[in-house]
Amino acid sequence: MVRLALGDPAAHARQKQHEQDADDRAASGVILDLSRKRVLLDNVAAALTFREFELLQYLVLREGRTVSREELITALWSDASEEETPSERTIDVHIRRLRVKLAQYQDIVRTVRGTGYRFDRHADVSILSTAAPSPDVF
Repeated sequence: MVRLALGDPAAHARQKQHEQDADDRAASGVILDLSRKRVLLDNVAAALTFREFELLQYLVLREGRTVSREELITALWSDASEEETPSERTIDVHIRRLRVKLAQYQDIVRTVRGTGYRFDRHADVSILSTAAPSPDVF
């Protein structure tokens, strides 16, 4: 407080960052910040792996559409060698781990039995993204 009152530039920078961080957070719920590649659950950053975030982002960008396991493999592991390409069951494991990390909000990723997965938006889900259009829109 004293440094801020004395006009210390570092103190002002910290204060400004703290205010920006507070502005980024909702009172509760899920914030999917696609431009910053982060997920906040009730104002706390979720510790998602790169692949978990990529899976969630892929589903979010195709909101309401069922995405097959094969499509997820093709899209997200296109640059992987044949040995590194996962099976459809591995996708199920990735989704299960993602749901565990989403905790009480795990139902935003729905299983479509025998087909794949779908992202369903709820009232407590906010999506922050860039102005880029959905990759499915032509």
